[in-house]
Amino acid sequence: MKQKETMLNTMGINGLSASLEDLGDEHVGTSFETPLRDDAFKMDDELKVELIEKHFKEIMHILGLDLSDDSLKGTPHRVAKMYVKEVFAGLNPKNKPEPKLFENKYKYKEMLVEKDITFFSHCEHHFVPISGKAHVAYISNGNVIGLSKINRIVQYFSKRPQVQERLTMQIGNELKEVLGTEDVAVIMDAYHMCVSSRGINDTNSSTVTSFYSGKFESDEQSRNEFLKYLSLKK
Repeated sequence: MKQKETMLNTMGINGLSASLEDLGDEHVGTSFETPLRDDAFKMDDELKVELIEKHFKEIMHILGLDLSDDSLKGTPHRVAKMYVKEVFAGLNPKNKPEPKLFENKYKYKEMLVEKDITFFSHCEHHFVPISGKAHVAYISNGNVIGLSKINRIVQYFSKRPQVQERLTMQIGNELKEVLGTEDVAVIMDAYHMCVSSRGINDTNSSTVTSFYSGKFESDEQSRNEFLKYLSLKK
């Protein structure tokens, strides 16, 4: 009986492992919000860096790397600092941009398009880079935003482990809330290192995701106008 239970338990664990592997390889997300624990920010950044450094040093040791080598001895600290203060800084709400709005005194009623915003993120399934371009448009509802602030919003949500579909939606919804308008569009075109450097090893394909709200969703002419601007030659 015990042997049978052990076999069943093993099958369950193996089945779960295979299921989780499939989830990662298929790049499937499970939630709109970035999955975070309730106590995610009770620990200060310096302690996070210290602990990540310790654990990354152990990973390097397990891989067989010689941490006494001058080229490697500082790597655990560099990686830890990079994770907390740079590439995953968008996890911490204290780093969220606070865009200032300005009254649309010149009564500009057409769409504003900010195209080719470079962004870098990381796939939450393998922690390898995602890089690409974001294209954003909105139609003012009485207020406008500084152009650089659009870039900062894109960067903020990019700097966390992500799924591209979620990233696109988070940027779109944040712009709707900040600008006080439903008329927002976002298109993201990105290369995923988890596709090009492992697994299928396809270095040519890119992934395109979109978010349309308000007029961009209901009015085909507005949506086509936005897409036309993206095809303009520089």
